[in-house]
Amino acid sequence: MTFLLHLFLLIHLLGYGALFGGLLVQVKEPVKKVNGAMRDGIGTAVVAGLVLTGIVEGKYHPGGEFHGWLSVKLIVGLVILGLVMANLRKPSIPQGLYFGLIGLTVINLGVATLWHQGG
Repeated sequence: MTFLLHLFLLIHLLGYGALFGGLLVQVKEPVKKVNGAMRDGIGTAVVAGLVLTGIVEGKYHPGGEFHGWLSVKLIVGLVILGLVMANLRKPSIPQGLYFGLIGLTVINLGVATLWHQGG
């Protein structure tokens, strides 16, 4: 089970890396758009995150205690996924949305690393 936990954590992190990389490669471009790395990255991150939650909650917290940080990560991840998918076929996205996606991605990574997880 520990191997699966680490495998899905790696996949989850690679998903966020692809999303963030897909955003950053456009930083100097005048026209921003949703690219494949962003789409595949957030999709991978959300699915791997759900699997991770199942593994962690089943193994380490079988009593079903509530973890607010997991809920925040899921909501922010789903918002990012929705925004990416809603703008996938558009030729460009507004600058505000572009920087909003960067901000939401950083917030989600910050929640994962900075929120006290209680053990």
